[in-house]
Amino acid sequence: MAKLEWRLTVPDGSSEELVPESGWIHRAWMGLFQLILALKLKFLRFSEKIWKVGVDDPRRVFHCLKVGVALTLVSLFYYMRPLYNGVGQTAMWAVMTVVVVFEYTVGATLSKGLNRGMATFLAGFLGIAVHSLATQSGEKAEPIIRGISLFLLASMATFSRFIPTVKSRFDYGVSIFILTFSLVSISGHRVDKLVELAHERLATIAIGGSICMMISILICPIWAGEDLHSLVTRNMEKLANSLDGCVVEYFNDGRSETGDEEPCQKLQGYKCVLNSKATEESLANFARWEPAHGHFGFRHPWKQYLKIGTATRFCAYCVEALNGTTNSDIKAPDFIKKHLSDACKRLSSHSCNVLKELATTTKTMRKSANINLLVGEMNAAVEDLQNALKSLPHQLVMLLPPSTENEKKQPVPMANIPLMDILPLVTITSLLIEIATRIEGVVDEVDELAGLANFKPTDDQKPKQNQTIGQEAMEALQQV
Repeated sequence: MAKLEWRLTVPDGSSEELVPESGWIHRAWMGLFQLILALKLKFLRFSEKIWKVGVDDPRRVFHCLKVGVALTLVSLFYYMRPLYNGVGQTAMWAVMTVVVVFEYTVGATLSKGLNRGMATFLAGFLGIAVHSLATQSGEKAEPIIRGISLFLLASMATFSRFIPTVKSRFDYGVSIFILTFSLVSISGHRVDKLVELAHERLATIAIGGSICMMISILICPIWAGEDLHSLVTRNMEKLANSLDGCVVEYFNDGRSETGDEEPCQKLQGYKCVLNSKATEESLANFARWEPAHGHFGFRHPWKQYLKIGTATRFCAYCVEALNGTTNSDIKAPDFIKKHLSDACKRLSSHSCNVLKELATTTKTMRKSANINLLVGEMNAAVEDLQNALKSLPHQLVMLLPPSTENEKKQPVPMANIPLMDILPLVTITSLLIEIATRIEGVVDEVDELAGLANFKPTDDQKPKQNQTIGQEAMEALQQV
């Protein structure tokens, strides 16, 4: 078989033969080049993800730095001889405490720190008491007493974790209690200086926990209460945007009012509301441990935020059903959609205005002067939609294009329209009315929060109150 040759013509008219490189060397270099290129692309993508995580919430970067500071400070008990002589080898418990206790929010750190401290103290106290009782009972009875006490306390502590209140607030403390009591009970059988050992461990745990709590509160604090407050506010805004966008997109045949043909991400905001229950409960639990800060005083009604979240999700379920109905493959007749379009859009707009006003009220912690007016407009829009449904005549006429100029357009009675064609539209109107009813539940919960948290009146309300007081004073003077 003839060998294939490649020749290159140079400017002077002569030709040169191109000799190919060795095959395996070329493939090796190409493979190495592709490997380096793939690693570079993966590194760049990973760097972009890291950058996005930090940019989305810069507090995460500060949290990482705070953990590093706490570990550095607690490690000084190992590095510095005077401190090491004071606590001994139990300084490792301080390091372990920092790693386990330091959490993202102040409330979570305080919750774990106080739970760990109280559980360690209680378990150590009971362990020493059982140790004293067992040592005085003789060698034969000592292991029996220790075993029975360990069985009873561990069983009762484990059972307490099934109690909802204990589970939500003290579950970590119960786990530490079981662990510490078991260690003290086992160590007491072989270690002579049990009291001294327990004292050293409790001291180092207290040191580690105190460092965590001080750094968490004093250096760029991240409050669980503020996160819960912002989360509930954002959920109401997202729900309003989803509701309005869903209705407008349906009655505009998939076209937004701004002319943007791409689906808006705001339409899917209700999913965030539906998936926020666990986050709200966790933040509310941690917020109860936090001291007064910012606009949130002592014993702030954090439980009320859970009620607002529940009422908001109650509306989000209807919005989810509404979104599924608007995306149905069954299309309602255009003339019926046109007849109900304005009423549905008006109700959706007023409902969104109420939700956004509630979000503003919660965010600013000021009572709204317009909420009653907005709710009244929403209820009026509900009546208008109900009247629009009732005004549908029994013989709606759909004009069909004539085949000739002399042929008259023939009316098509309502009875000839399939029920399945109008069912999605009827479902949409029913869901809009139901959403408006459920929004009133959100209004009640926000109003209750305003009363419990002593929301300030708006600037529009203050002059009215002063004017009322002035009128009452003038009437009193006239009577005198």
